[in-house]
Amino acid sequence: MHFEFDDITRDYMGRVQDFLESEIYPAEPVLEQQLAEEPHRWERQPVLRQLQESARRRGLWNLFLSGDGGAGLTNLQYAPLAELSGRSPKLAPAAMNCNAPDSGNMELLRDFGTDDQKDRWLQPLLEGKIRSAFCMTEPETASSDATNITTSIVRQGDEYVINGRKWWSSGAMSDEAKIFILMGKTDAGGERHRQQSMILVPRETPGVKIERALTVFGYDDRDHGGHAEISFTDVRVPVANIIKGEGEGFAIAQARLGPGRIHHCMRVLGMAERTLELMGERARERVAFGQALAKQGVVRQWVAESRITIESLRLLVLKTAWLMDRYGNKRAHTEIQAIKIAVPREVQTIVDRGIQLFGGEGVSQDTPLAELYAQVRALRLADGPDEVHLASLGRAQLRPA
Repeated sequence: MHFEFDDITRDYMGRVQDFLESEIYPAEPVLEQQLAEEPHRWERQPVLRQLQESARRRGLWNLFLSGDGGAGLTNLQYAPLAELSGRSPKLAPAAMNCNAPDSGNMELLRDFGTDDQKDRWLQPLLEGKIRSAFCMTEPETASSDATNITTSIVRQGDEYVINGRKWWSSGAMSDEAKIFILMGKTDAGGERHRQQSMILVPRETPGVKIERALTVFGYDDRDHGGHAEISFTDVRVPVANIIKGEGEGFAIAQARLGPGRIHHCMRVLGMAERTLELMGERARERVAFGQALAKQGVVRQWVAESRITIESLRLLVLKTAWLMDRYGNKRAHTEIQAIKIAVPREVQTIVDRGIQLFGGEGVSQDTPLAELYAQVRALRLADGPDEVHLASLGRAQLRPA
C-alpha cells in the first residue's frame, strides 16, 4: 500500500474541501434555523436541496458508489472524501447523496436487486428523488444476533405476508422514504443462517404503521429523516419483492454492513478532525487564571493524544479500504471489525475532551460537540455493539494456526 493519494483522489479532495468551505459550513446555521421553523417536518430542508443541486454541478454526487450511477472511485479513493464529509455530518454526506442508510441500500439493490427492482427503487435513490429505510433491528429481540429476529415473512400464493415490529429504522420518519428494506424469517425451522430473507416493502402498503420517532440522547435526527419504530401487520407485497431469494437475508446483511461500517468510520475521523480544530481555536482564545488555555499542560496533552489517535486510526481505516479494494470484503473482515470497534470508541474520547475544554458551552447548542458526541456514542451500538465484534475478533485470533 502506498501512502500518497493518487491524482484523482487529490482532485476530489480539493473539490470537496472547497464545497465545505464555500457552501457547507455557511449553510449549517441556515439548516438549524429552517429546522426550528418547521418543527414537525422530517423532509429534506430547502438549504439541503440547494446544496444537493450544487453537489451535482460540482460532480460530487454518489461518490461512495463504484459502479453504474456512481463516481467510480475505489474504497481507498473515497476514504478521504468521506472523512472530509464527516466534518459536517448533518449536511455534507446528504448533500452529496452519500448518507446512510440510503448509501447501503443503494449498494444492496445494485448487488442483489432484479432489473425491475433497480428500475423502480435504485434509480430514484441514485437520483436523490426518494429516500429509503433499512428495517432489521427489533425492540423485542437481542438484535446484536441477527438470527434472533422474529418478524415473519410467509408466502401465500403470489404474495408474502409480513408481521412484526422494527425500530431504529433510520430515515423512515420522512415521507420521502418511499421504500423499506426489511429483514425477516421465511423459514423459522431452517438452518440458522438460512432462515432469514430480505424483502422490499413500499411505504404506503396497507398494514405499515409508523409508531413513533426515536431520539438519540434527546436528538431526533430530523435533518436525516429521523429514526422510527414501525409495526407491520398483515402487510402484503408481491413475491417479486423478495431480494435475491428466500434464505439469502443473512448473507445480504453481512455484505451490506461491511462497506457501511467503513463508511461510518471514515466520516467519524472527520468528526474527530473538526473537534480537534475547535479545541485548538478554543485553547488559543480562551484565558483562565491569567493565561491562555493553550499554555496549560493538560490541554496540550489532550491535543497531542488526540492527534496521535487520529493518525493511528486513519492508517487502519486506509489499510482496510486498500484490502477491500485489492482482495475483497471477506479478506478485510478482521480489519473491518477492528475499525468498527476502535474508531467510534477512541473518537468518543476525543469529542469528550473537546466538551471538557469548552466547559458549559460544550454541552450546549452553541457548538456541534454535544451532537457529535451523541452520534459517535450511538455508533458503538449501530451495526453491532462493540462487545459482539470484540468477541468475534478475539475468537478468530485464537483459532489454531
